[in-house]
Amino acid sequence: MKIPVMKHITILMPRGAVALSCIEGPFILFNKANEFLANTGRQPMFSVQLAGLTPEAQVYDNFFTVKPHVTLEQVKHTNLVIIPAVNGNFAEVIEANKDFLPWIRHQHAQGAEVASLCVGAFLLASTGLLNGRKCSTHWSAVNTFREMFPNVELVSDRVITDDQGIYSSGGASSFWNLLLYLLEKYTDREMAIMFSKYYAIEIDRYSQSPFIIFQGQKDHNDPVVRKAQEFIETNYQEKINVEQLASMFALGRRNLERRFKKATSNSVIEYLQRVKIEAAKKRLEVSHENVTEVMYGVGYSDAKAFRDVFKKVTGMTPLEYRRKYNAAEAETISA
Repeated sequence: MKIPVMKHITILMPRGAVALSCIEGPFILFNKANEFLANTGRQPMFSVQLAGLTPEAQVYDNFFTVKPHVTLEQVKHTNLVIIPAVNGNFAEVIEANKDFLPWIRHQHAQGAEVASLCVGAFLLASTGLLNGRKCSTHWSAVNTFREMFPNVELVSDRVITDDQGIYSSGGASSFWNLLLYLLEKYTDREMAIMFSKYYAIEIDRYSQSPFIIFQGQKDHNDPVVRKAQEFIETNYQEKINVEQLASMFALGRRNLERRFKKATSNSVIEYLQRVKIEAAKKRLEVSHENVTEVMYGVGYSDAKAFRDVFKKVTGMTPLEYRRKYNAAEAETISA
């Protein structure tokens, strides 16, 4: 019988406003996996350590004290580096944790895989290892990420990315899906299913689109584009076209499109669609309107076009979305 190779997992302990669950979660998963393996007559596979820049304990959320097992310099080789989410001003987060970056690059050069959880992607991207690769992060941080790391291919709707051993996850608790993905890769499907059932985690969730709240990208310095955005958001129920907007602001169509894309990362039409679909989502969540009424209410007259755009943006049909998020629908299903 082939003896499984022990995998060394290093969970980093960054400085700052770290999401404690992103440290606790992988620590629990890989240690619990060892228990599951032992219970099925197999050898434990994972050695899990928390690693800090210094041996002192870190205090997270002004309350929780976490002490690392080791310092970075004590870890000569590891198989997987896990970077938790660190919230706050991301430039300051990176500066506070810059001493992690050369160590991560060195471990990767020695063959280690690297995984970022949620906005831990900002630290991962700061290593340069993501340049030219795909990455995901929390949907609320995508604009900042694109501005800071233009050489990274951000796929903001994905829950998991795997680009040749460089992993990332979408927002918040979706890091569990990445951990399950890694557990299956390192062990087998049966073990991943066992863990997902034990902790009631939905396995094989690939898109975070249903959870995205479109807030409009206004963190830019183009006043004309901002006025165009405000016009769209106020009049989204009406028929709006690019030529109309360009004429309103005495610009050529191509000039407006170029400036709009640069400022918002969306074309004018994409932005209009996102505003309409966000309004439709809210109506589906709280109103008693049927899907057709919602469609007309946000300015669509073609049912197929509405359904196609809605599914493209959210990953669900309007009816599926209503059933999932409308309280009245949930009560009907549970009754």
